[in-house]
Order: sequence, then structure tokens, then C-alpha cells
Amino acid sequence: MQRAIRNFSIEDPEEFKRKLFVWAKQFETAIWLDSNSYEQKYSSFNCALAVDEFTSIKTDYHNAFEKLKEYQSYTKDYIFGYISYDVKNDIEKLSSTNFDGLHFPDLYFFQPQKLIFIKEDTVQFQYLQMIDDELEEDFEDIIETNPNVIVTENYKASSENNIKIKLRIHKDEYHQKVEKVLEHIHRGDIYEANFCQEFYAENSAINPYEVYTHLNAISEPPFATFFRHEELYLLSATPERYIRKEGAKIISQPIKGTAKRLINTIDDEKIAFDLARDEKERSENIMIVDLVRNDLSKTAIKGSVKVEELCKVYSFKQVHQMISTITSEIDNNTHPVDVIKETFPMGSMTGAPKISAMEIIETLEETKRGLYSGTVGYFTPNGDFDFNVVIRSILYNAHNNYISFSVGGAITAKSTPEKEYEECLLKAKAMKYVLLNS
Repeated sequence: MQRAIRNFSIEDPEEFKRKLFVWAKQFETAIWLDSNSYEQKYSSFNCALAVDEFTSIKTDYHNAFEKLKEYQSYTKDYIFGYISYDVKNDIEKLSSTNFDGLHFPDLYFFQPQKLIFIKEDTVQFQYLQMIDDELEEDFEDIIETNPNVIVTENYKASSENNIKIKLRIHKDEYHQKVEKVLEHIHRGDIYEANFCQEFYAENSAINPYEVYTHLNAISEPPFATFFRHEELYLLSATPERYIRKEGAKIISQPIKGTAKRLINTIDDEKIAFDLARDEKERSENIMIVDLVRNDLSKTAIKGSVKVEELCKVYSFKQVHQMISTITSEIDNNTHPVDVIKETFPMGSMTGAPKISAMEIIETLEETKRGLYSGTVGYFTPNGDFDFNVVIRSILYNAHNNYISFSVGGAITAKSTPEKEYEECLLKAKAMKYVLLNS
């Protein structure tokens, strides 16, 4: 399918970005990806908006990767979408029987009729040729849009709803479950497991556009995502890339290791310095690096898997994070979907060894993860791709008025239940704040 491509110069990219996001409210299917101008080595754009599905695929986990492979091969165009954590059941003999209040399909991708990229001071429109006559008119509409109109009559203000956030696992029970993970570690079943818990609100309505805008402003992460498909929403301030393909090169950037930001500059620099040298945090990160190296080797040209950065500390508005970068090379015959299949779910959200960790996680967690700790991203027409890790995210089903956000942490032999619980509360802080204050 051919696309009409037009470039326009823009004087104020940030202002245009705000207008574009407001303009996108009219579409029932939309994915918004925003780097928040975060300087990163591997990047294709500052911001992207994909709206208005032309074709799509929506399925449960059964043969999900094979269906995605067929869809991506046939379409040979940009496709945007998500793979939920539970698509793991397509790869291994696993199941997900925990509670699910959200009811997102396991996998969804769509071919957008309208695709808009912001790259520095240029905005690029890529429209399917059958609607290219709408391109100029849409650009003018965006220019005329009021960037401050986020609240609409369609949504009740959060304060009117009196949102009550509950925990699916309470503190004492959380401690008991972490102790069970530690028993598995001491017995040698696993080295590490990412154990997660859900915070949720029932019978509550939010304005997802306002909540996302607030959440993104607090965190300004490099992989922020707003997703809407009809009544289903993802509002994500994730700092983590899962996997990217640039030609023959594959890049994975797992995060393991977190420390809070401090107001005093000297104290803040010290806590970042301490994080970089923290034995427990480094061991968490290195275990996942080994897992990612193993996953990438399944599709890599022999000897091409390399660790570009090990345990480097990056600073975001809310937290310092320890990030490693692992790369590999693939040959021309390797299908892009196979690279994702062989590395999914990402090691940073599972544990090591991966299958054993996933089995243990499933028995101890109370909630089906769904899109949380899954991935959102896109494929290009030539088979490149870029996908994030869905963390620091609010999920919302507007049909049944169910709001959910989950947080987790890596449990290792050096973990203590109390510290892990404190880390969960730190990670939950921004989501909780915006839900109660938007």
C-alpha cells in the first residue's frame, strides 16, 4: 500500500506536539509515541501518531506470533500495536488463570490510514494514497487546534468520581509471597524473579487524555505511550526499551536497578553514584543481561552478540535507573517477528531462568498481567521495529470503569521483603498521584 508523504516546517515543535495530541482525540484507534526529546543513541523520531485503522489483527494468544508474522509479511507497511504479556502462553506450555478486570485482547496491531512524525522542527505526514486529499486540511486543522483543550464533556472529572485505589495484595501477604520467591531462589529453582502486584479502582471514570498528559509531565520518559482502541486505553510513562531492529542490528536495553531522585543536587548525585556501585542492583542487572544475551543468540549471527553498555545509570525526572545495552546482528533470512518471539517476554519483567520464573510468578501473583509488562511499538515497511516495555503505566477499560496499574521488582537472594515493598510504592507513586489529582 503506497503512502503520500509531505513534510512541513514548524516553528515550535513542542506547541505543535500538544496540538497534535489534542487533535488525535477524535479517533477511536490511536497510538501516540513520545520520546520527550530525550537524547538517545537509537531513535527515529521525537514523536509519532498513528490513527484510524485501515486493516488490523486482533487475537488471543493461540498462534499469536504466527498470525502476526503473516499479517506483517502481507501488509508490508507501517503497523502499530501491542503484544500482551500473556502471549508467553503461545511460546511455552504456560497458562494465565489469574483475575482480569481489564479484558484487553492478547495481541492487537493495525495499519494506520494516517501517520504523522515529528522530527526536530519538521512534521512528516504519511497518509494512505486513497485519503491523501485530507492531508493539507488535517495540517491546517492541527495548526488551528487549541492545545489546552484536554478536558471534554465526555469525561467526568476524577475528583467527582472519588477514586478509591485498592491493593490486590496487601503488605503482609506481599511479604509472605516474596518469602516464597526467596525459598525458590535458595532451593536453586531460579536466580531471580520479577514479582508484581496490582493497584486498582472499580466503578471509576477518568479522562484518559488528561491523566496521560499529567503522568507524562511528571515523568517525561523516553518511551511514553498513549494507546486507545475504542473503550480500552493505555497511559504509559515507561522509561524502558524492550527491543529495536535497525537493518541487521538488534538492540535490547533492559532496566534493572532503581533509586529515587533527591531535591538536593549533591545528595542526588551521591544516590546515583551509590546505585552504580550497589552490589544487589548490579547483580540484578547482570543476571538479566545474561538472559538477554542468551535470547538474542537464538537469532543472531554467531559471535555477534555484544554488551555495548553494562549497568550504566541514567537519570529521569522521578528516578535514577540502571540500564544495559545488548546488541546482535541477524542475517537477511531472519523474519523480524521471529526475533521478538525468541526474546519474549522480556527478561527484565520475568526472571532467570525465564520459564521457571514465569511459572512461579503465575502462582504467586493475583492478577493476570495482560498488557502490563507486555510491549507496544511498531514495524516499518522494510521490517525494522521498535518496542517498549509496558511499565509505569495506567490501564483503563472505559466500558466497565476499571482502572489498573501494576508495579514490580526483581527478587534476588539479596532481597528483603520490606525493601522490595518500599520500591514498589516508589514506582507506584506517580500513577497514584495523577489518578487522585487529575
